[in-house]
Formats: sequence, C-alpha cells, structure tokens
Amino acid sequence: MPKLYPISKFTADSRKDDFIVCYEDKWSSKKYKIWKDFLTDTAKMRAFITSKPAEKWIVHINDYYYFLCTFIALLQCKKQVALTANISEEFIKEMRQPQDEFITDSAGQKNSFFVPEIIENAALPSDDEIRTTPAINADETKIHMFTSGSTGKPKDVLQRMTEFELDNEFVFSQWGDEFLKRKNVATVSQHHIYGFLFTIALPFAAGIPFRRTRIEFPNEFEKLDDEKYMIIAVPAFLKRTVESVDKLSMKEPFIFTSGGVLLPEVAKKTDEVFGFWPVEVYGSTETSGIAHRQSKNGLEWTPFANATISKNEDGCLNIKSPYIKDPAGFQTADLVDIHEDGRFILKGRIDSIVKIEEKRVSVTEVENRILQTGLVKDVCVVAMSDRRQYLAAALVFNKAGEEKFAGWKKFDINMFFHDFLMDYFENVVLPKKWRYLEELPVDLQGKKKKLEIQALFTKKEDGDKM
Repeated sequence: MPKLYPISKFTADSRKDDFIVCYEDKWSSKKYKIWKDFLTDTAKMRAFITSKPAEKWIVHINDYYYFLCTFIALLQCKKQVALTANISEEFIKEMRQPQDEFITDSAGQKNSFFVPEIIENAALPSDDEIRTTPAINADETKIHMFTSGSTGKPKDVLQRMTEFELDNEFVFSQWGDEFLKRKNVATVSQHHIYGFLFTIALPFAAGIPFRRTRIEFPNEFEKLDDEKYMIIAVPAFLKRTVESVDKLSMKEPFIFTSGGVLLPEVAKKTDEVFGFWPVEVYGSTETSGIAHRQSKNGLEWTPFANATISKNEDGCLNIKSPYIKDPAGFQTADLVDIHEDGRFILKGRIDSIVKIEEKRVSVTEVENRILQTGLVKDVCVVAMSDRRQYLAAALVFNKAGEEKFAGWKKFDINMFFHDFLMDYFENVVLPKKWRYLEELPVDLQGKKKKLEIQALFTKKEDGDKM
C-alpha cells in the first residue's frame, strides 16, 4: 500500500509536480490538473482568503477540483468551513451570520465570491508561495455539515478532519487495492459527509485521480469504457441508471453507495447493467461509516472492525467508534436486531413510528406494504397534522402500475391502495390523502425531501378523505 498524504499532513513534496490530481470528461481525454496546478491554485485561494476578515466561510462548490483547492486553503488559513448543498436564498440567509462569507462556483449567487473568477484572474504566486503548505492541525479544524435529521430541517453538525481522516484510513485499509486500480468518478455531492470522504478526502490522500465534475445523467456512464473506474454513487442515481440503460461496457467497475436505501432488486439490476453488485456503506453525518454489506450475501450489515455496536432500551442502534468523540457513543434513531455473530438488520427508524388516534404505526412499514403491490417504484408516507394527525402517501407508479391504472379515476386508485392495506393495518391508520407523481422530490444524495412532500398535501384534492 502506498503512503497516505491526508489533507492535514501533505506537503508540497508529497507528490511530483506532474502527478495527475484530476481529469475532465474521461481519463483518456487527457484534460488534467497536475500537482503543480493544485499547489498554485491553492496559493491563489490563500491569498484571497487572507485578504478578508471573515473567520467562517460558507462553501458550495460543485467542481471537485475548485472545491479541493478552496477547502484546503480555508483550513490552511485556519478558517471555519460550513459546507452546504442547499444554496437557496432563504437557506443561506438562515445559516449566514453578518460576518460570514459565502464562496461558490454557481453563477448569480447574491453576496458571494465566485471561485473560477478568483483563480483565473489572480496574479501568479511566487515559487515560495506555491511551495508553502501552511500547517493544518486536524484537531483544531471546524467543519460544519448539515443533516436533515428526523424533521427535514437542517441541523448543524460540527466535525473535524481528525475523525474524517481516521475514517478514510480505515476504508483504505479495507478496499485500498480496489481504489488504486481505478480512477474516481462520482454522482454525489461533496457537501455531505459520504461525498466528501469518498470523492475528496480519500482520493486526495491516496493519490487517486478524480473526475472534476459530477455524473449528472445516466447516459454519461456509456462513454466511461476507456479505463477502470471507482464509482461513488447514491441509491437513487443507480435506480435511475438501471431503469434507463440496458447494459454498460465498463471495465471492471467497483461501486460504493450510501445515503439511502438500495433495494436488493435495484442492486441486482445494477450488477446486470454495470457488472458489479454495489457495496453499501451505512453511516451518518454524526457517526461517519458504521457498517457495510453487499445485499447478494443477505440483508445483514457487517460493522466496521473499529466500531462497537449495541442496542439501547428503545431498540435503537448505539455506536462507539474512533469517529465519535463522545466516549458513550452515539444513539441513532435506527431500530435494529443484532445477531449473535455481530451483524445486524435495520428495521426502520424510531422516528418513523407515529401515533394516529392512539394507534402506533410505522410509516416505513406502510411504505413497504405499498411497494409490495408490485405496482409502485417509489413511495413516501408522511405524517400530517391539520385538525388531527393522519398519514398521507405520495407515490410513483412503475410500468405495471401505469398500465393497470390507465384511465382510472383518482378516487378509485385511492380505494385500490386503501383496500390492499386493509389486509395489514387498521382502517384508522391508513393514508387519508394520496398523490401520484412522475418522480418524488429528492436531494443530490437521493434522500426524499420530506418538507416538499408534506407540502403536497396542504391543499385538498378529489379523493382526499379529509
């Protein structure tokens, strides 16, 4: 295994000047950024950052290379970094303090600095400035990441490079050979922990060239037949791809996925289309990586060797690991069964248990029953509170569903699902409102936008029971 040079420990001499850091389009296009470019552009960003008094910088940069240079420069200047995938005006206004700066590569953002312009227009630094790599104390870094948690509203989770780099070191110890055989390509945002660890921090530390831009459309995989690629994906994107692409001629791809549930049938179809059954990583913003599985071997999760798991009195998973600063560990909201061999099965979230008319019901179980009809490819059940609390369901038909319900009235479709669910639940807890969509709203990680889905039910439609 080669030596790792993580973000907090690299120097100008860690790589040769002509070492390829990243590429555009595909590897054989030969559009590269080399180590000397990285050192130069990071020096430009340091000069810009030090010219501003702000201590905290909000960062949203889609280009992985620009992100890397800016992120490292901010840490070298001992700044706090707030990573955000959401750059709506209201969200930025909510999270931003008057003294904070906002830096991005998205054009047209109000009161922000534009990274491409900064790097392209800056004067060339001196050789001394280029060769300077100010020390980064991993323990003192402050990185704000945002998670929707159980409410859908953003929660600020403060992290450090210390835990991130321990996570990368462990992942590399398990799958380093697979990474080193390939070039990195991703469908995920680096503004979330999974994307940051697997598309920025680990490739940089291990010296694995990465593609500068995210894969945004499934057909982009079709031209990646020139080299072996490590694919960092989310379940929602894999699902989109296998529904629109029959077969890819990629060379020995390896696929990681996280950030949501990958249904076994989608994993199987991914193997048929890509030629690889994805490795799923289970974790969270608060915990980093916890466990992994390939569902062809069963639905059980295998904890990482450095994680200690247990079940609390509520039946939820508790984790202790080097990535969790609290020695008592972290209590998740994930309901779990732990087997004698240490593997475990996830049973949904405790915050998915709601009370309707004093009856406890799991929205996850309702979703799974709806999928059981074989007529639905995606569904989200949410709890609503108007005059009283009730469930509402938004779903997307698969091809069989579209054919079956063609020409049906909405009321009759509602009653079909109502009657189906009556075999499993009491009438009082069944969804009272239904919405039939082309697609469910999801973020870049493939997580359903619960607040947007709840908003679908604020107006009454034909067939609603309330």
